Amino acid sequence: MERKKKFAAVFLDRDGTINEEVGYLDRLERLRILPGVAEAVRRINKSGLKAVVVTNQSGVARGYFTEEFVRTVHERIREALRREGAEIDGFYYCPHHPSEGIGDYRRSCDCRKPATGMLRRAGEELDIDLSRSYLVGDTLKDIETGLRAGTRTVLVRTGYGASEIPSNIRPDCTATDLLDAVRWILKDSA
Repeated sequence: MERKKKFAAVFLDRDGTINEEVGYLDRLERLRILPGVAEAVRRINKSGLKAVVVTNQSGVARGYFTEEFVRTVHERIREALRREGAEIDGFYYCPHHPSEGIGDYRRSCDCRKPATGMLRRAGEELDIDLSRSYLVGDTLKDIETGLRAGTRTVLVRTGYGASEIPSNIRPDCTATDLLDAVRWILKDSA
């Protein structure tokens, strides 16, 4: 008999959702956390939901930066949020690209969004029930990922979300930013 997963999560895209979208974030001085993010993550933490970052980082495949740099950026984000009483439960990233890149990084994989590998891996490692979870992102690719994984979805209008054109991929909610998204999630999950 399979054991029921304990936790629900809010999966968060990184660039354009947590921090400013700057193209390829290849220098630490370009990292700027968006307003309201720390409060949003604190609210996720207080609600008992997990806060988990899932991000495509094809800049690794393209040779713009290393996996070590991606981990350094994640540690900076973690530290900045901790200083404001907010905690990220896990960071997951995909360094691959199917048609561009160097060496083993140039390949199709199950982790690059809109594939669901990062969410499934987090689900296993952090005991998360995807069907009770949410995905928040600034692109329709993020929304497609959440739909494929069986989560509820929120498109934020920060980052690329400000210019996303409606399509047949429909989020459960459209929000102005992460804090607005979390307010909706907490009402929806109550």
